[in-house]
Amino acid sequence: MSNQQLQQRKAAATPRGVGVMCGFYAERAKNAELWDVEGNRYIDFAGGIGVLNTGHLHDKVQAAVAEQLNKFSHTCYQVVPYELYVEVAEQLNALTPGDYAKKTAFFSTGAEAVENAIKVARAATGRSGVIAFGGGFHGRTMMGMALTGKVAPYKIGFGPFPADIYHGLYPNALHGVSIADSLTSLERLFKYDIEPSRVAAIIFEPVQGEGGFVPAPTEWVKALRALCDQHGILLIADEVQAGFARTGKLFAMEHFGVAPDLMTLAKSLAGGFPLAALVGKAELMDAPAPGGLGGTYAGSPLALAAAKAVISVIQEEKLLERANRLGEELKEKLHGLKQAVPQIAEVRGLGAMIAVEFNKPGSHEPDAEFTKKVQQKALESGLILLTCGTYANVVRFLFPLTIEDSVFQEALAKLDAALRA
Repeated sequence: MSNQQLQQRKAAATPRGVGVMCGFYAERAKNAELWDVEGNRYIDFAGGIGVLNTGHLHDKVQAAVAEQLNKFSHTCYQVVPYELYVEVAEQLNALTPGDYAKKTAFFSTGAEAVENAIKVARAATGRSGVIAFGGGFHGRTMMGMALTGKVAPYKIGFGPFPADIYHGLYPNALHGVSIADSLTSLERLFKYDIEPSRVAAIIFEPVQGEGGFVPAPTEWVKALRALCDQHGILLIADEVQAGFARTGKLFAMEHFGVAPDLMTLAKSLAGGFPLAALVGKAELMDAPAPGGLGGTYAGSPLALAAAKAVISVIQEEKLLERANRLGEELKEKLHGLKQAVPQIAEVRGLGAMIAVEFNKPGSHEPDAEFTKKVQQKALESGLILLTCGTYANVVRFLFPLTIEDSVFQEALAKLDAALRA
């Protein structure tokens, strides 16, 4: 079956609302490489949108899932429990930041983890209000969309959304939003929209994902923590995209010296298998009554086996150090191209969670057209890149941290050529 034939079948069988970037169809993949049904090879710098920090089908992940598949694939943890759920929960309770007793619940998607974080926050505080930030992304469910601070393409035509959700400004120096501006926007919410005593939680991404890979300033994160403590508000860190070694630490919150009350995890947690987690202070996680949390597929034993292997791979293969090294190499390459590519407005990121933002030369005007051309040129040469940002003028890099050095250098050469073209 050719790519063209599959495209025709896709158009007839699936809805246009599921946007698809590539016009070719995957047949197999290994680590950072992917081959389509016609045998064409690609280097994958998208990683299934940040899911493959340990690469496509890491040997240890594949073996762990195969071993579990020979035992059982599903019982529904809420009906018949199993040790893997408890064991991986214990690992996450120990590994996540925060010097306090924790508990973990598992789900299937990042959006589910976010939804349940809000449920826990409301149950624990008896409050209903939630504050999120412009540019943030928290999922495509109704609550996820309400929290998400980006209209196109996520919110168009889907309202009304759940009530009592408010948005502050996320600090972004390149776009003229200072830390003071952001904190002032929260004070204005407290004056104009909702009293702080009615706010259950503030949710934020330590590094915004869809918003453009914008790292939160340390001063701002500490100010959020202090503001929450002052008003009895819970702080939720959405680490769905930033977690599991992507930023050069196991979790992005480790960069800031403060801990959240609740943390959402997913994507690279299980190396390509659907698994999400909500980790939080034990007394908060126990607030919902039995039956208030869960889901039929929540905490799949196959995905949990993969997660246990992923945690082991990150430690054994020193992926934190590797993330920092590869990230520095990529930033060095991009900085070296600034003179040849005047559209480069900023290169930023933590560890290997790197992005490059493009403006029209000599201006502050976002250049989405140039960004799209870079992505297309790279794809034509066999390099898969993702764009993001409020103005669609950012290229983000989500290569596996296990990528072979030779393949990484090959990808940088393709990137160089795409930018110069």
